[in-house]
Amino acid sequence: MSDPVLNIAVVAPPFFEVPPAGYGGIEAMLALLVDGLVDRGHDVTLIGTGKQGTKGNFVTTYDEPCSDQLGDPIVELTHAARVDRLLHDIGPQVIHDHSTTGPAMARGRAAPVVVTSHGPATGAWGDYLAATHEHISLVAISHAQVRLAPQLRWAGVVHNALNAAEIPFREDKQDFLVWLGRMSPDKGAHVAIDAARRAGRHIVLAAKCTEAGERAYFEEFIAPRLGRDVEWREEITAEEKYALLGAAAGFLFPIDWEEPFGMVMIEAMACGTPVLALRRGAVAEVVVDGVTGFVSRGVEDLIASIGRLDQIDAHACRAQVEQRFGVNRMVSGYEKVFRRCLRGGRPAAPAVHHGGWAAAAASTADGPRAAASYPLVARPVPAPRGRTSTTGPAPAAG
Repeated sequence: MSDPVLNIAVVAPPFFEVPPAGYGGIEAMLALLVDGLVDRGHDVTLIGTGKQGTKGNFVTTYDEPCSDQLGDPIVELTHAARVDRLLHDIGPQVIHDHSTTGPAMARGRAAPVVVTSHGPATGAWGDYLAATHEHISLVAISHAQVRLAPQLRWAGVVHNALNAAEIPFREDKQDFLVWLGRMSPDKGAHVAIDAARRAGRHIVLAAKCTEAGERAYFEEFIAPRLGRDVEWREEITAEEKYALLGAAAGFLFPIDWEEPFGMVMIEAMACGTPVLALRRGAVAEVVVDGVTGFVSRGVEDLIASIGRLDQIDAHACRAQVEQRFGVNRMVSGYEKVFRRCLRGGRPAAPAVHHGGWAAAAASTADGPRAAASYPLVARPVPAPRGRTSTTGPAPAAG
């Protein structure tokens, strides 16, 4: 006997459309989840902003996404108030809320609320979850995230996913390296530049750089490092992103924070491009060391790993994504959480079963801010003489 169809309301944050036109990792994940649930016959209503972009039913709290007011608490509160009214009309069996206000609103909801923590469940966000977790079913996106906050009542671990079939694979690589992300110190763009330069490699950087803090970091740490071997590009389209990732010899991920997942790592791997990362957050859970890239304990190791890129098979990178981070696996994970939530139960300890790699990642995890004194390069490695325009073309993608 098949499981019954569920009536699910999915609440998106108010700042980007689902799927996003550019930046928006949560929104990209939500698009895949909503479509995957609909494909399995569930009645799904997405509550978001802007225009319809998924296979589910759609209702909006704002006619246009509030991306120019990212993080504005008034926008969040208005969104929450409108969501509350819409949920009353929809009458779902279960609510999957990805908004900041979701945990606080859960106690007054008529249906059980599942919340996915897309950031580390520590600090102020962790305090917020601790104050509300008795009223929600809390989902982690990695085991690393759970290890940093074992006191919370986790309902499960469901890794993020992507549809590898929609991402172009490229086996032949050019000689440059690539870094993608937010212009933030904890994402390590300055470290990526210095590592590539010391290894004698050209590097292309592309990032969101619109907020004041992002621009300040860029001017202080990135602009002085630009040279003919370092190319900077503003935020790029998805097509441009995959062209860059696919052509690159390697993707640098020298993070300096407890990254709970790192979607861009599996995007690189789906393109057939190995990941060179520092061991922080979920890196060792996502990257299979020596198979889909190299996991380093410090910058010196990271630099050395650049010289071993030819040891990584592009097809193995792609296969790992298809096997471990496919959409069906993610959808199945959330289905189990939803059904368990409706039964009123939570597991004693969250678990994800992906084979031996998961146990290995857990056994080698370093815990909260282990090796926090990574020798991150403080001074720029001098650029070769001559300077290139920050808007010049990227290395050819083919």
